[in-house]
Amino acid sequence: MSDVSTPPRAAERTPAKRAAGLTLLGPAFVAAIAYVDPGNVAANLTAGAQYGYLLLWVLVAANASAVVVQYLSAKLGVVTGRSLPEHLGLRMRRTPRLLFWAQAEVVAAATDVAEVIGGALALHLLFGLPLVAGGLVTGIVSMLILTLHSRRGTRTFEAVVTTMLAILTVGFCAGLLVAPVSPTELLGGLVPRFEGSGSVLLAASMLGATVMPHAVYLHSALARDRHGDVPAGPERRRVLVATRWDVALALVVAGGVNICMLVLAAATLPGVAGTDTIPGAQRAIETNVGPVVGVLFAVGLLASGLASTSVGCMAGAEIMHGLLHVRVPLLVRRLVTLVPALVLLTAGVDPTMLLVVSQVVLSFGIAFAIVPLVVYTSRRSVMGTDVNAVVTRVVAAVIALVIVALNVTLVALTVTG
Repeated sequence: MSDVSTPPRAAERTPAKRAAGLTLLGPAFVAAIAYVDPGNVAANLTAGAQYGYLLLWVLVAANASAVVVQYLSAKLGVVTGRSLPEHLGLRMRRTPRLLFWAQAEVVAAATDVAEVIGGALALHLLFGLPLVAGGLVTGIVSMLILTLHSRRGTRTFEAVVTTMLAILTVGFCAGLLVAPVSPTELLGGLVPRFEGSGSVLLAASMLGATVMPHAVYLHSALARDRHGDVPAGPERRRVLVATRWDVALALVVAGGVNICMLVLAAATLPGVAGTDTIPGAQRAIETNVGPVVGVLFAVGLLASGLASTSVGCMAGAEIMHGLLHVRVPLLVRRLVTLVPALVLLTAGVDPTMLLVVSQVVLSFGIAFAIVPLVVYTSRRSVMGTDVNAVVTRVVAAVIALVIVALNVTLVALTVTG
């Protein structure tokens, strides 16, 4: 087998080798669903409606960071045969391990609330279904998707989730075909800046919705389960090269969808009354851009909620297994984690506000996932010859520091008003 560090010219590659490379793709597309969940919709629409193109740079920077982070997560799973939660569970004493699990579980709960609420909102927009009933339907469908994973295996599950990713991509991006986007303001949005503490809060929300802690935990498990125990040498290098492509392609799609949402909101929603909620924003998009775009947007939201809540449940189960060494059936966990979202919907709490707040909670959990990931993948005792290069260590460390700094700034601005 050819060493992929010096790949053969295109003419020398056989169809069998090209096909084999394609079959290695998939885990990153499942993880990427976390990057386009309903929390992203709320954060991106709010940012575009309130600040125009101002925070576009946050999405670009967050997505570039996500490429590095998700590749390191997948690399850890491929090289060591263990997920990030498993590494943490093996290396932490009991009390720190329980505390770490508690914060990770809060992050997972915030994720689940956002995803169930997103599905409920989509069903309400499309069919007029009450939010509580929509939450129940979202939970039931996610159970069916998880059952598919249990009975049909990883490949079938990946195919279903990737199909949903394609549907939501069309749903969220279709409006740009007719929206009056300003190229000048679009370019201006790439310049890093804030306008008051409100924009910092939204930036943290967007960051939490883009670099998702539970996706970092889960991707290492997805790569481990897909590729198994890959021996060191040419075969592992081939898998790692395919993993880079997998991550890059999946996050180009996810990042593009996030950017499309913000740009659509910036182009069509500023100054429009009632756009502070997802239903209001959807109605405004429908009025200003067209009913077809409005329906496609709601369909995209539904696909996002259904797929992401299934992936989020898998992440929570992996976190619990790795840190507590407890294996809870996915369907049981799905039933338990559905309750908080249904309680909040029953209480009548504004769903859009819940989505934005959930993403801020996620932003505080990012450092707990990224810091140990960077540390473990930079240790030769863990990674062997596949330890991170010096440049990778520096880039990953900078990403972690910037994320922590943004969250500290957020706390300071919130306290001082």
